[in-house]
Amino acid sequence: MSHSLKSHYLNLIKKGALTSDPAQAETVDVLSQLEKDIARTTSWFGGTKVYGLYLWGQPGRGKSMLMDLFYDHIPLPSKRRIHFHAFMATVHRLVKQWREGDAATRKKVFGTHKGDDPIPPIARLIAKESRLLCFDELQVTDIADAMILGRLFEALFAHKVILIATSNRAPEDLYKDGLNRDRFVPFIQLIRDQMTVHEIRGPRDFRLDRLKGAKVYFTPSTDAAQVTAFDALWTRLTEGMTETGTYICVNKRELAFKRAAGPLLRTNFKHLCAKANGAADYLAIAERFTTVFIENIPQMGPENRNEAKRFVTLIDALYEAGVKLVSLAAAEPADLYPTGDGAFEFERTVSRLEEMRSVTYLENVV
Repeated sequence: MSHSLKSHYLNLIKKGALTSDPAQAETVDVLSQLEKDIARTTSWFGGTKVYGLYLWGQPGRGKSMLMDLFYDHIPLPSKRRIHFHAFMATVHRLVKQWREGDAATRKKVFGTHKGDDPIPPIARLIAKESRLLCFDELQVTDIADAMILGRLFEALFAHKVILIATSNRAPEDLYKDGLNRDRFVPFIQLIRDQMTVHEIRGPRDFRLDRLKGAKVYFTPSTDAAQVTAFDALWTRLTEGMTETGTYICVNKRELAFKRAAGPLLRTNFKHLCAKANGAADYLAIAERFTTVFIENIPQMGPENRNEAKRFVTLIDALYEAGVKLVSLAAAEPADLYPTGDGAFEFERTVSRLEEMRSVTYLENVV
């Protein structure tokens, strides 16, 4: 390793790529200790016990950015950085593959394993592929995830997989008020026992700082300058973050998105509203993301009233959750559905789109 994570971080500040922040500097110290622990680990199964880090705090404090710096800096040959929901979607697919496969299929995918419990062979398979797992945005809202997590993490720790997770919630607030939560509590204790838990307490929301005063409604979408400005704002807000695809599981159905970076989503109107999505899907998006970029919002009328109804439901969900919205649209809000059957029902959405582009809204949302 040519230089430490901390010296790399300080060098980025010196170059102006990052802004000095005491809370982030404290977090870098914690990550640097983990870096040293990993360096003392002599082999996959030997050396110092290293379990990982649970990094939590309010949105925009730099959790994902710092985890990405750590991930890029650690020279482990087998590592994986993945959004937590995408990881759990993979786990559920493996569980299904185990349960539906015959003995030959199980052996081919998972290797030799006695018994019918899918968690040990799945953990072994994951451990074989990745010594370091970095999860972004760990949150638990699904009972199927809640029932798996404790046993899965325990098995991964047994294989000496190093786990790092970011979250907006303290461990004790995960799956809060969830069904059968008493069965989830051991997972919380496992995190406390096996991982360093660190809160990043900085008062600044760096992404919101970048968004304040910025234009967030771009129109018309046919204007190359508007498209360029929309793209530039996405680049600015995701600076220092890793852009990946992600999944959201809603009622055993997966919503797939090609572009996400931490709590930011970039998608388009057709993907959200031309498909048979509903209120549950939009509520899940609103819970998962703090900022949503939507491209190619068209002008609408009675001929695509179903898409317009879905758009109304989507905006309601984002607005009620205080999600920050960046739009690339064919027209101003009042001209998106100007006349015809359904125009009256669309008026509330016009009002909300206008409010969501205002400085007042952006300053008041968390």
